[in-house]
Amino acid sequence: MTAVVRVATAGSVDDGKSTLIGRLLFDSKSLMTDQLDHVEEASRRRGFGRTELALLTDGLRAEREQGITIDVAWRYFATADRRFILADTPGHVQYTRNMVTGASTADVAIVLLDAERGATDQTRRHLFIAALLAVPRVILAVNKMDRVAFDRVRYEVLVADAERWYRTGGGTAPVLGVPLSALRGDNVVDRSAETPWYAGPTLMEALHESVTPPDDHGPARLPVQWVIRPQDEAHHDYRGLAGRLAAGTLSVGDDVIVMPAGHTSKVARLESGGARVECVRAGESIVVQLKDDLDVSRGDLVCSLASPPPAVEFLEVDVCWLSSTILRPGARLTVKHTTRRVKAVVEEIVHRRDVTEGAIEVAHQLSLNDLGRIKLRLAGPVCVEPYAESRALGSLLLIDEASADTVGAAMVR
Repeated sequence: MTAVVRVATAGSVDDGKSTLIGRLLFDSKSLMTDQLDHVEEASRRRGFGRTELALLTDGLRAEREQGITIDVAWRYFATADRRFILADTPGHVQYTRNMVTGASTADVAIVLLDAERGATDQTRRHLFIAALLAVPRVILAVNKMDRVAFDRVRYEVLVADAERWYRTGGGTAPVLGVPLSALRGDNVVDRSAETPWYAGPTLMEALHESVTPPDDHGPARLPVQWVIRPQDEAHHDYRGLAGRLAAGTLSVGDDVIVMPAGHTSKVARLESGGARVECVRAGESIVVQLKDDLDVSRGDLVCSLASPPPAVEFLEVDVCWLSSTILRPGARLTVKHTTRRVKAVVEEIVHRRDVTEGAIEVAHQLSLNDLGRIKLRLAGPVCVEPYAESRALGSLLLIDEASADTVGAAMVR
């Protein structure tokens, strides 16, 4: 099976994220003829003296007119042994929440730095977010190296400084620096003669090395999305629990426990892709039939009996606040954890992170795009694990009760 790599680009405005993705698509021969013709025509119409590859991802009219990225732009391409899903995330501070969306499922984050300008406050913010979201691998793409004459010392200083900020934010993933020029194509897909001092991989080679193995080594975790009960005589006793296996493996005959109720049973039958199977792995969408007729509904969690996660009604979480409404203690929210929804109250704002200085500040509220830590009291139990151990069971969304808007992305610590 061809491996899928999810990539998020991040960094400050005008660092060249859209141009870099356009260059990746162009140099990897992943563009259709009509796409290239459209971009060339649009570049001439706007008075560019070259083919403006950034237009491949700037899909909104406001983006094309202003030359910026506002929404997350998704692009897809493939090589012989990899399929890539690219998220071009915005660089402006007011669209930081969109960067969180793009990076939340990424296997690798490409954080761009302008070789001439260096890291900005927004670059540091995105490094903090990559650390907070525990993206498995981080690539520091030092772009526009042609503007500093491919100076090795300048490159090494920028990479060292950016990695220090990333580590300050708690990031533990491997970090790789790549000197490149998205506009010219240096070290993007093809190796550049301008950097004989650089022995590392090109950006494309680094992406090929960034496959995240499936989380099938631990105990099974199946958030129940739907209970299938066909309303016909032929299947009158059929009761299937459908969902996407978040972690581990499940086999017919395995002992399981349904959380948070704590009822136990055995796996009687497994289905995947409409066919009966004996074993399933993390990432597969499956249907499970249990030996016993238990009261199971959407939001429950089917787990390995040997090691179920704890069911808790109090949480301390790191949060990226995504709403223009200020968050204060006493706020009432809905917590969405896997497929489960629970009412919650904010008991305390523990602190806020100052991403420009790397400091932890005492805070009594969080504003749009703030990163901080809060305590939540829940109206019912949820089964969580630390985000560092499980992105599926360690993450949750905060939803405004009145508007139903998603107002925060949180990680269990």
